[in-house]
Amino acid sequence: MKNDPQQLKAFLKEKKQQQLYRSVCHSESPQQPRMVVDGKQVLTFCSNDYLGLANHPAIIKAFKQAADKFGVGSGSAHLINGHSIEHQKLEEALAEYTGRDRALLFSTGYMANLGVVNALLDQGDSLFADRLNHASLMDAGLLSKARMRRYAHNDIGALQKLYANIAVNHSMILTDGVFSMDGDVAPLKSLAKIAKQHQAWLMVDDAHGFGVMGETGAGLLQQENMDQEDVPIFMATLGKAIGTAGAFVAGSDALIEFLIQTARTYIYTTAMPPAIAAASRASLKLVQKENWRREKLQQLIVQFKQGARQLGLKLLASETAIQPVMVGDVKAALKISEQLKQKGILVVAIRPPTVPEGTARLRITLSAAHTEKDVDLLLSALQELNLNAS
Repeated sequence: MKNDPQQLKAFLKEKKQQQLYRSVCHSESPQQPRMVVDGKQVLTFCSNDYLGLANHPAIIKAFKQAADKFGVGSGSAHLINGHSIEHQKLEEALAEYTGRDRALLFSTGYMANLGVVNALLDQGDSLFADRLNHASLMDAGLLSKARMRRYAHNDIGALQKLYANIAVNHSMILTDGVFSMDGDVAPLKSLAKIAKQHQAWLMVDDAHGFGVMGETGAGLLQQENMDQEDVPIFMATLGKAIGTAGAFVAGSDALIEFLIQTARTYIYTTAMPPAIAAASRASLKLVQKENWRREKLQQLIVQFKQGARQLGLKLLASETAIQPVMVGDVKAALKISEQLKQKGILVVAIRPPTVPEGTARLRITLSAAHTEKDVDLLLSALQELNLNAS
């Protein structure tokens, strides 16, 4: 696009006409089911705070105590003098929790994905990515020197064909654990088998499974009983079920040391504030101790799915906290979202390019902080709108 303000204005006008224009809403309260957004009280079903920990008093206390001791900013990159003892303790706790040799903190999940893929793949390498991978995984592939090939979503046969039809030396298979817009999960055991067969890296982004899935909440890999040998690269974020911010990569000692030396998004950025690391460690303890949060979340998922089916709503095959209600048409999805907001319920309409054309949807997410009454209110509002008839 040329340096022409009129072209920028024309682009923005077209987005508005297509009803694909994005705008920011303003929260005026903590992250929790009942919030004040744009000056209005709403019951929210669009947060990734799956365990209801983002506003937990024990985590807030840990944050405040660490801020009093270490200040606010870390001041520098990890490899200069920004690596606090709080960062170190969190990395050790994450490694133990996930059953891996070591863990390495990144400031965001986006930076973790870009850093790992670009560090491990080089010119002439091959990257095989699920077609519905998160944008950060797709960008990681596009920015790498490797040749990226996308296989049909969760289609093991399609991935096998790609391997069979091309000459592959060094390669990586890259996938989400839980897919953020569909809520379904990757066939990890089949992917691990293919990766071992071809001596490929297997990297799993478990942003939406970590904290929620598995016996102690360690994620999809724990639920599938898969270890470091099965999935050499495990990445997850702390800003969703953990309720704080940042991300980490866990794996072998050699992998982590290699990333420390080569991952540019780790080397060349300021470390997260020590107080965030302290808060994350406090949250990890709660996640492991309070199993009732995962149990309650599962009960709410079942309640919503049963109610939605009774209403004839079109759901995707998700057993997770992400429950998309398919609408299809962008205009219709936006209208339903606005009608729900008028009823005091916040559910965001997800539109292209975030999802494929013709698959606009209401992305409903549930939290352990919701009550059964909250879910009933959502279902009643959806019934009143008579989505099935529209």
